[in-house]
Parts: sequence; structure tokens; C-alpha cells
Amino acid sequence: MKKIALACLMATAVVASAVMPAAAEGERFVLVSHAPDSDSWWNTIKNAITLAGEQMGVTVEYRNPATGDLADMARIIEQAAASSPDGIISTIADFDALKGPLEDAVARGIPVITINSGTIEQSKEIGALLHVGQPEYDAGFGAGEKAKAAGVTSFVCVNHYITNPASVERCQGFADGIGVELGSQMIDSGMDPSEVQSKVAAYLQTNPDTNGILTLGPNSAHPTIAALDQTGKAGTIFFATFDLSPEISAAIKAGTVNFAIDQQPFLQGYLPVVILTNLARYGVVPGNSINSGPGFITKDNISLVEQFAGEYR
Repeated sequence: MKKIALACLMATAVVASAVMPAAAEGERFVLVSHAPDSDSWWNTIKNAITLAGEQMGVTVEYRNPATGDLADMARIIEQAAASSPDGIISTIADFDALKGPLEDAVARGIPVITINSGTIEQSKEIGALLHVGQPEYDAGFGAGEKAKAAGVTSFVCVNHYITNPASVERCQGFADGIGVELGSQMIDSGMDPSEVQSKVAAYLQTNPDTNGILTLGPNSAHPTIAALDQTGKAGTIFFATFDLSPEISAAIKAGTVNFAIDQQPFLQGYLPVVILTNLARYGVVPGNSINSGPGFITKDNISLVEQFAGEYR
């Protein structure tokens, strides 16, 4: 009987090994972002894919348009697909500009996961496996509700990347959360720090009833903090920002910034690499998209995350 049982066990093992996909090694994935070289916020995502690559034993290439030009980004996606990677991770900074190249990648049989910019619905239309990111309008709306509760009635949304539809969604959500029209309360600040600072200072001078500020990331937050310090208004105006950095952490502790909206970019870089690796090796993939945010970082919880700001948070 023992011999029969052993024989059955060995036969079962042979059948199981025949139906399980073989674990590959050295898969190569490409992450394409819309960020220009000057945008340091993406360092967290770069750190995330580096760590995930090391842990999974895969290669992850980071590619981006040097100036943030979306036509260049579309070409980068096309080039990435032509190189036949085991998977592509991409933002949907502009659905109309990037839909075609991403759909073509899917048609080639390349698994695609979208991250950061864009929506779950857009990701599905492209044919991507799933989306890992923050619902931008909802995040802005939640921040707007907090601003309304604090008494904000008039604000300025400092948009440093106005060509990215997701950035406009943040501003629109903030306005709707407060219950006012967005209108001219959103300014195209550009990314040059001195220009952002001067535009914010000029807006506040021209619109003295402004009692709220929303910035969309470190590129607009840092110069806005400087503008408030320069004009002596730091701590006197409700100030919320997206994302985190050492400078934003310091401003939260100083009372200049009320809170930061954390979309946890580390997850946006790390999770797709892990998911694509498991898909390639074992044929498994989550059935739903993943919301990486929003979370709200205030004075009450900043100590839990500030040591990783700009690196893993």
C-alpha cells in the first residue's frame, strides 16, 4: 500500500508540474511617465521600480520625455512596444494623445498596466490589465470639503502642469468640494520656480479676498511656500497641496501647509512590477484596479511619514 501511495503522489506531482506555468527569469518591463527630467517628484516611483526589480529579479527601464512633451511620450511608448518587453507600465497623461500607442501595445500582446494619471474607465478602454492610481477628481473634492469646513470661500489653484487633464480634475474637484465655480481661480503657473512664485504673489495681491490655496505637487508647492514667506502671509491662508517632499513636510510642521494629499506614488511604481512579474511567471493578476490614494497628511501624522518623504513617500 505504501508503494501504491508513493506512486500516486509522484504521479500527482508530475501532472501538477505539467499544468503550472514555468517561472521565468530576467523579465524586462518598461515604465513610461509623462514627467519632464526636472520633476523630482518621480524619484519616489524610480526608487519603487528599482526596489521591485531587485526583489523580483527583473529589469525595469524608466523612460520619459525630457521636457514633458506628450507627443514625445507617445513616441516613447511606440518605441517601448517595438522592443517587445514583457510588460509596459504607463501613465495616461492625455487620453487622446496616448490611447493609440497604448492600444497598439495591447494588440501586440504586451500586458499593459496604467498608473498615476488617467482613470480606471480610460484604462479599461485602452485594454490595460488594471490601473494603479488616485482618483484625481475625488481627491480634489475631498480636499475641497476640508477647505470648506475651514471657511474657505475663494481660492487659487496653482497648476504647474495645465496640459495634463488630471491636474485640471484636481482643481475642479477642489472647487466643487467648496461649492464654488472654478473659473479664473486656476492659474497656469508653469514649472519655473521663480515664475511660479511671482505669479502666486501677483494673484494674491490682485485678489486680496483669497483665503485658500491648492498646489498640485512640489513643483508648485515649494515656490508658493516661498511666496507666502516673502509676503508675510505664511500661516494666514488655508493651504493644501498634493504630494509630499521634505520642504512640504517642514511647511506642515510650521503651520504654513494645512495638509498634503498623499497618493502614495511608491505603490504606483512598486505594485505594477510585482503584478506583471507574477503574470509572466504564474499567470495570475488581480481582478480589480487599485486606488493608491488619497490619504491626508497633517501635523498629527507627519511624524509617521516624513522620514521617507521624497524617497518612498
